Formats: sequence, structure tokens, C-alpha cells
Amino acid sequence: METHQMEASGQHPKRLRRKGIPRSIRKKFALPRIVFLRRLLWQQFQIVLGSVIGALGYSVFQVPFKLAAGGVTGIGIILNHFSGFPVGMTFLVLNIPLMFLGFFQLGRWRFAASTALAVLCFSFSTDFFNLYLPNISEKWPITHDLLLASIYAGVLYGIGMGIIYRAGGTMGGTSVPARILHERLGFPLSQSYLFTDGAIIFTAGLVFRWEVALLAILTLILSGIITDFVLEGVSQVRTATIVTKKPEDVRWAILYQLRRGVSLWPIEGGYQRSPRTMVFCTVLRSRVSDLKYCIATVDPDAFMVIGVAQQVVGGYGQRLPAPASENGAPNHVRPATYQGQGN
Repeated sequence: METHQMEASGQHPKRLRRKGIPRSIRKKFALPRIVFLRRLLWQQFQIVLGSVIGALGYSVFQVPFKLAAGGVTGIGIILNHFSGFPVGMTFLVLNIPLMFLGFFQLGRWRFAASTALAVLCFSFSTDFFNLYLPNISEKWPITHDLLLASIYAGVLYGIGMGIIYRAGGTMGGTSVPARILHERLGFPLSQSYLFTDGAIIFTAGLVFRWEVALLAILTLILSGIITDFVLEGVSQVRTATIVTKKPEDVRWAILYQLRRGVSLWPIEGGYQRSPRTMVFCTVLRSRVSDLKYCIATVDPDAFMVIGVAQQVVGGYGQRLPAPASENGAPNHVRPATYQGQGN
């Protein structure tokens, strides 16, 4: 009832919630103009760099070999085969209606600002490379092997997309309708990408040949793996959850042997309903065997689960990044932006 009254009066509930945020919290995230501009320029530079790298991989390894690996880039290769229209301009033209759709459905100016630069740079860089690189590749060819082309297409394109996503940008493309279906209808993103990219690759198999379609799938998978790698890096950290009846011995063993901090929670066993303690800590991947040894030494009956953590920030022996300015605005905080996965 209250929400409907606010909408009827022209007041958006999200705006009211933002106004209700304490002034002390808002002040901590207020950046000086010079810091804001410096971070903004750095983010835009990363978006441009990622777009150029992605366009290089697309122009050198995908377009000449007709590797239509899904998304708008794949549609551009198929349309170029029939019409001869430049693939970069095709990518731009097809993204214009998608950007308008995303503007009204996925964040308005925040979405447009994070997408327009990446789309423009990728489009113009692609056509630039396709105009000048063929003359160079005739004299100094890189490869004529379709398998190598599919691998390096995925690697270069994935590096470019990972840099763009890290900077808060997005390439628009098929991720826009997929995200709208997910938010409006609850349709899983993975299934949306499967249908759209699968349909494009299937069409490429009909237009070109099925060997190209199969290698395009390899390119699509590799680009996703490399994008995640650039975004998150190699996981060097493992989490350990230990259920024990000797919490003090386990705690001191970890502190003494591994020099790591621990957290403890009193819990209850589900079978005998006996009291136990759950100990949680993080260790480097290279020290998992040392952790197992020290736990087995003090409590051979302990139950331990080892998990994978992508990043660990703060905690025992390290601190969070220092603020960037005197008003406490941290370096690592930036406004959230829409990050799609399509291309």
C-alpha cells in the first residue's frame, strides 16, 4: 500500500531509500573532484584498451576464419558473408537498439555510460584492423590453422572482455535481452546465453561448415574462461572449516604452526546433539598439507572441509586498502555498474 502511494505521488521508493542513508555513510564515499576524475579517466582508459585487444583478436582470428562464436560478433560475421557490410559497423548498428533497450530496462545512464564507449571503440577498432591488417598478414602470415585461430581468438577476446568488465564496462550484445529476461521473468541467464549463442553458432554451421561451428564453440568457452581469469585471477587461497571437540588446541595449533588467524563458532552435532566448535580459517594453497598435519596432530577426530576462495582481503596480518583522500574515500570502491556477459 505504501509503495503504491509513493508511486502515485511520483516518488520512487528507491530514491527515498537512498535519501534515508545516514549522512556519515554518504560522506565516506564522497570523492574529491580530482580523485573522481582521475579514477574516471583510468576506468575509461581500461575500457578503450580492452576494446582494442578484443577487436584485435576478433579481426585477426575470428573474422578471416568465419568463427562466429555467438553473440552480436557472430551475427556480424554471418551478415558480412552475405552482404559484405563491415563487421565493425554491423556490431555497432545491431547494438544501438539493444543499448536503447538496456537504457530503459537496466539502469539508464549508468548502463549507457558503461556500454557506449566499449561498443564504439570495439566497432571502429575492428574495422580499422580489418582494413589494414590483411595487407600485413599477406607478407607475414600468423597462422593458417583453424584450431590455432579458434584458441587464440578466445584468448585475446577473453582478455579484452575481462579488462572491460574490471573497469565497470560492458559490451552490450546478447547479454542485454538475456539480463532483461532474467530480471523480468526469472529466466536463468545461463539458459538465455545457451539459446542465443547456440542459435547463432548453429546458423554459422549451416552457412559455413560444421567444423567451423565446432571450433566456434571452443572459442566461446575459452573466451569465457579467460574473461573470468582476468577478472578474478588465479585462486591461491583455500578456506578451511574444521569441526572439533578441542577448539583451543586447534586454535593454538593454527596460530603457532601457520601464523593464521581463526574464527570460532559454538555449534551442536546433528546426530548425538553433542556440543562442538566450528573453526574457520584461510591458508595459502601451498600450505594446505601443513594445515592437515597440524590438525591431525592435535585432534585426529576433527572433521575438516577445504574450499576454494578467490580473494582474501583484510583480517589477520593484513589490512584493507588505505583511503584515497583525507575524507576517507577508499581507492577500491567504485559505483556498481551493469556487467553483462554477452558479446
